[in-house]
Amino acid sequence: MDTLTRQRGDVAAGRDASPARPHDGRARTAGPRRVDRITGVGLPDGRVVDLDIEGGVVVAVTEVDGADDDEGAGGAGPEAHRPAVIDGHGYLALTAPAEPHAHLDKALSWGATRPPGCDLGAAIDAWRAFSATVDEDEIHDRALEAARRLVASGTTAVRTHVDLHDDGDPLRGIRALVRVRDELADELDLQIVAMAGDDDPADCVRAAMEAGADLIGGAPHIAPDSVAETHRLIDLAEKLGVGVDLHVDEFLDGDHAMLTPFTDRVASWEPGRIRTAGHCCRIGAMDASGQASAAAALRGAGVGVVTLPITNLYLQGRAECTSTPRGLPPVRGLLDGGVTVGAGADNVRDPFNPVGRSDAVETAMLLVVAAHLDMDTAWHLVTDGARDVMGLPPAGPVPGRRADLLLVRASGLDDVIADAPVDRIVLRAGRVVSARASVVVDPFHPPNHSPDLQELP
Repeated sequence: MDTLTRQRGDVAAGRDASPARPHDGRARTAGPRRVDRITGVGLPDGRVVDLDIEGGVVVAVTEVDGADDDEGAGGAGPEAHRPAVIDGHGYLALTAPAEPHAHLDKALSWGATRPPGCDLGAAIDAWRAFSATVDEDEIHDRALEAARRLVASGTTAVRTHVDLHDDGDPLRGIRALVRVRDELADELDLQIVAMAGDDDPADCVRAAMEAGADLIGGAPHIAPDSVAETHRLIDLAEKLGVGVDLHVDEFLDGDHAMLTPFTDRVASWEPGRIRTAGHCCRIGAMDASGQASAAAALRGAGVGVVTLPITNLYLQGRAECTSTPRGLPPVRGLLDGGVTVGAGADNVRDPFNPVGRSDAVETAMLLVVAAHLDMDTAWHLVTDGARDVMGLPPAGPVPGRRADLLLVRASGLDDVIADAPVDRIVLRAGRVVSARASVVVDPFHPPNHSPDLQELP
């Protein structure tokens, strides 16, 4: 059992532990299909292998010569006793991505808000004005669609921050995301962070945890007293016995940093208890000595960092007309300093970022371009690094790891990151949760009637 599962059980003692069902109470009539073997699939190191899966775990990786191998794919006997086999020829097997920092309650709201290009402060104002007009169902519907897009792209685990609203129904966002978590329980591991503002009382945060949130979050750097707010949120986490995921120093200039009090407070926490620092833009504006000190503090405190290139490239550096900063932490320096680092998209098509595909391949591409990482390291940040930050068990095409896999029609990782191929098969714990393929259509006939509809090679 992973760290967060233990925390969730401790905080929500007495909550119904029966299998998750859709919010409307309907039983599922069909679910993700089990996979026993994937044959002839490529790996990033160039090998072609068969992958055997049992109980949601990769149990064997057997190198083959790349020729067609249909062993175990059919045979006589009842269908229920036949092994479920995927022909992986032409596909590359990768660890499925994880999204360590999302805002599903805000996602896909750009069309309704449409603020002008703005910095962080203006985006916050635009969101607060819009959020006052939405109810639980509206939040739920957008969040569910955003989560489904993530799954379709290959993501099998998401940590989402959810605002506590400053009106008569502060928990409507939390309730909406708990519904999404229940509805997608067979497809996605969803962690919920209660994002508390400095004016949200402790009782409201406690109620959010009781309603289904897993971690305490917030953005102390925008509070009137960033240090006091950092201590308040960590005090709450310690009283409730949960971890924290805070927005840390999402700015480039100023004297309101809260990284040091954060790392000082959580350095004594027991191993395995989640402590995450999102953004950390300010570190990128420090000199080499300051960056090294920050890395040492983060490593010593066991804090995982999440860098969020697409949103911080959009929000940060708008006041600079010369040598515009990128707004990212020094990712390579943090990794070299022994810090656990993951990467995510943060906001997708909302006031904080009007674009984004809900695709970890996009994040990896931006890490190559904007953070100057090699492709293997960029992919590590959106997969293994993200899972480490989230406290999840290892996954991927390796014996003993959970069979959270992304099969992409590509010859190598460089093709995946550069081309973002559409053809993808997504497995979570050894079950197919999404499969899609690009098609060629006759433009003179509707797609569903075209006689020439066929898969792209």
